[in-house]
Amino acid sequence: MSDQESDWLEQLDRHLASPCLSWLLGAGVSYGARIPLMYPLTARVNAMAIDSPHEPLIKAILAELPEDSHVEHLLSHLGDYTALAERSRTHSVQVGATTYSHEQLTEAHEAILGWIATTIRWGYIPAFEGQVESIGSPENALTRIDEHSAFIGALFHTAQAGLQDRRRPVRIFTTNYDTLIEDAVALAHIPYWDGFSGGAVAFRSHRFGQDEPKTGIRACVVKLHGSIDWHLGEDGKVWRVRDLDSYPTRKGLILIHPQATKYAATQRDPFAAQFDLFRRALSGGEDNVLAVCGYSFGDDHINQEIELCMERVDSRTTLLAFVQEGEEMAECLVRWKNSIWGARVYVVTEKGLYIGKQGPFHAPEGGKTRNWWTFAGVTKILRDGSEGSL
Repeated sequence: MSDQESDWLEQLDRHLASPCLSWLLGAGVSYGARIPLMYPLTARVNAMAIDSPHEPLIKAILAELPEDSHVEHLLSHLGDYTALAERSRTHSVQVGATTYSHEQLTEAHEAILGWIATTIRWGYIPAFEGQVESIGSPENALTRIDEHSAFIGALFHTAQAGLQDRRRPVRIFTTNYDTLIEDAVALAHIPYWDGFSGGAVAFRSHRFGQDEPKTGIRACVVKLHGSIDWHLGEDGKVWRVRDLDSYPTRKGLILIHPQATKYAATQRDPFAAQFDLFRRALSGGEDNVLAVCGYSFGDDHINQEIELCMERVDSRTTLLAFVQEGEEMAECLVRWKNSIWGARVYVVTEKGLYIGKQGPFHAPEGGKTRNWWTFAGVTKILRDGSEGSL
């Protein structure tokens, strides 16, 4: 290993030990927990729709979407139709050859959210290469928290050794609907804030434009796309509610992004507040680091927020992207690392480490690959350091 390559690893470790550190976690971190990725989740939702009153409508909407669309695209399209029906004189809209009322559209939306929540809460393993399909249930939960607990343990008990007095609360942003991150943080005895106040039943107390608390906690968990345990009450307030509780009355609406257009447009919208926190974390005046794992850079909204921050002339943010390079790296990452601010972009893949236009460093020999881009690989880096993960 050359001195320069060793220096790059030391810099990576220093960034991961930054006093001002944020994480962005995507669906890939929950794959090992037996929670399906977006396309298997879409297939499962389609299967649950069979013989339901909503099957014809769902099929009609999917027929209008590109073939590579997934369940979030389905919800977005359904939300658009719902908005059109609400504004129309007849309170209905034609989808395919059938006319659907606003009520039918809303009921379908709520049903899909319920199917998503059930699948994610109890886990699902799709049939794949001889593997038999497994469907989780309250009596046979498939979800596992081991990898999340290992990550949180490495992040707060190993990587933070000696840093607690000078590190601000670590911000953990996630696009995932599951509750594994906040559960793992609690199981590790880490005091955290998530925008809610209360206990097992909690109400959304954070408002758009407010800061997170700076003392008394060690982590901020910010769920950019909502959660399976967020519900809209009859009073218009957002509640975090335990499974199977009958109170508060929820109107049947689980708050998973994208939401019905009418609600998303209100000032109570939690998603605008969540993205505001993400934007301000990236644009802080001090040196700060955004580490990304399990996210494929497929969300244009999130990518735009990152790019707008990184390209500012006064930006002091460093991006650490742990991603699978595969046959083609995400187009935005290629553009970013080749930009004039690319020296602040670190891309860690199975083929090595890139810093801006340079790399890959530490490319494995003999056609082998490294797993340090995976959730388990990132955990090992936090626990043992970059050189210890080679």
